[in-house]
Amino acid sequence: MENTSFGFNSELTLDPFVIPPGGKYPIFFLGLIIYLFGIFCNLTLLSLIILQKNLHKPMYFILFSLPLNDLVGITAMLPKVLSDIVTETNKVYYPLCVLQAFLLHMYGGGILFILAAMSFDRYAAICMPLRYSTIMTPRIVVCIISLVWGLDFVLIVSLFSLQTRLPRCKSVIMNVFCDNPSLLKLTCGNRAVNNIIGLFNTAVMQAVSVSLQAFSYVKILITCLVSRRSEAKTKAINTCVAQLVILIIFEIVGTFTILSHRFTNVSADLQKIMGMLIFLVPPLLNPIVYGLYTSEIRNTMLRVIKKRVSN
Repeated sequence: MENTSFGFNSELTLDPFVIPPGGKYPIFFLGLIIYLFGIFCNLTLLSLIILQKNLHKPMYFILFSLPLNDLVGITAMLPKVLSDIVTETNKVYYPLCVLQAFLLHMYGGGILFILAAMSFDRYAAICMPLRYSTIMTPRIVVCIISLVWGLDFVLIVSLFSLQTRLPRCKSVIMNVFCDNPSLLKLTCGNRAVNNIIGLFNTAVMQAVSVSLQAFSYVKILITCLVSRRSEAKTKAINTCVAQLVILIIFEIVGTFTILSHRFTNVSADLQKIMGMLIFLVPPLLNPIVYGLYTSEIRNTMLRVIKKRVSN
């Protein structure tokens, strides 16, 4: 057992990747390109929503939270990992480790709640078009966004606050970044309550998000089937496919990540890479998917590009 006097300001050691000689700089520059590309795509989407008045609608005000959340996820994880690769330090102070883990868990819960809020907006727009403006008022939109971030914050704070009751007796994080399970493994004592609350929080996030999205999309599908207007069907497809693709991508990557840690024959480096994918794939693909499948965003972007080229 390691030092039982492990304190709040103690330095932790991260378990690094096994990188072949001469490989760290190519990996670093590849990771840097991925990070900059993700930042560029999400900032572009945020800028369009802020600057283009035709996107000042409830749907896009709620959508604004998605690239913002993606920026938090990829920034909280990737720069630290790349820095450790190139400097070969693999050290982090405990408060910074907790902060990174907190932000990454906020990101994970944020995706689920944001997609649920967006599905409700599409349900109101497609199934109740005549009442949409009275349902999605500015006040309701603010309440929805506040509920998304507030519920996510409360669940994650409750998860991390439980760790303060357990003494810490280890200083090695068996991962290339910090997360709640890794921090929990540093503690000594009975972790049953922490594990139960962790599973409960995960179940609440999944239940709220999936059930609300399932209800919304089933209602939308029924509306499309009974509607004789081809416009309604086209609108439903254009506005919902992007959200469904993003949800499917997130769930597949998340499931793949979890399963990679359940098989003993999976290498440690592969497990770390799988763990990183959940913080890399959605931030890279979400703005692209929305740009491709949402005609209003795509047309707005093309108009802005043409305007700048002509100037």
